[in-house]
Amino acid sequence: MARPTPGSDRGGRLRGTGERRGGEPRARGELSETVRNKLIESRLTPNAISLTGFVGNVIAAVLVTQRYFFLAGIAFILGSVMDTLDGRYSRMSGKGSPFGAFLDSTLDRVEEGIVLTTVAAYFSARGHDLTVAVVVVAVLASLMVSYTRARAEALGVECKVGIATRPVRVVILSIGLLFAKGAGLGNFQLLEAAVYVLAALSVFTMFQRIFHVRRELLRAAA
Repeated sequence: MARPTPGSDRGGRLRGTGERRGGEPRARGELSETVRNKLIESRLTPNAISLTGFVGNVIAAVLVTQRYFFLAGIAFILGSVMDTLDGRYSRMSGKGSPFGAFLDSTLDRVEEGIVLTTVAAYFSARGHDLTVAVVVVAVLASLMVSYTRARAEALGVECKVGIATRPVRVVILSIGLLFAKGAGLGNFQLLEAAVYVLAALSVFTMFQRIFHVRRELLRAAA
């Protein structure tokens, strides 16, 4: 019985397949490691990413004042994406610092507030006083969603529950900006609806977190 030759027999094929299957993940892992090392060795810092996200949101706010809603939506999305990357880069690179974490959280609140402020100014100019009031509620409730988590964690309670987390709020407002009247994506007017949804879900999430913390503290005291 002839011995199978490597590369032509079943054992060879299995071995070759195994090398190919194992080689691809290994190559990806080496590439990821290389990129990671390059980033760590670079001068890029988490604070620089946070500030870039802040600039993106300021640009979005300016564009809202000029009624360029579609461009404002793009800038808001890009700025918000940078906000999500700074924390991950901080953990990956080991360049994070207590001040960096503080700066990130502070800028997150400012960014959301400044864009919504210009949205409120837009509706005020159109005489939509009720919608302006709803925007104010959305801003306050969004701040309270973040505050309740921070205060809960200071008490030793993990508090990530709720519908309107930061990513969800970003998606809602982005949809409103991208599909605002005259934004360029059809004859839609979703900005006002987005504001109402954002306010309602943020208020609901605030109460969700309040009840969650109360339940956890009672459980811990029992």
